[in-house]
Amino acid sequence: MSDLLEDDELTTALKKCPEWESEKKYIFRVFEFEEFMDGIDFVSTVAEIAEEAQHHPDISIKHTKVTLKVTTHDVGGVTDLDIQLAQRIDNLVD
Repeated sequence: MSDLLEDDELTTALKKCPEWESEKKYIFRVFEFEEFMDGIDFVSTVAEIAEEAQHHPDISIKHTKVTLKVTTHDVGGVTDLDIQLAQRIDNLVD
């Protein structure tokens, strides 16, 4: 299990995935797509990555916008596992 990142560690770690923001005990990113089904396809691919990593984001879909929130529930905040998952997700779209 990973340890919680301290505030300064989180700030440094987020430089690896600059499109993500932190909010209390999680990091998040909003993705916008041209069509609803593009977002659904994206979510399906994210689900495969998350299942492989055994680390699952909270997913919200609102028409063409998909919001992903990532946290390590076992420790109640952001860890290196979350940063790694965010980077893998970024590789899908960036």
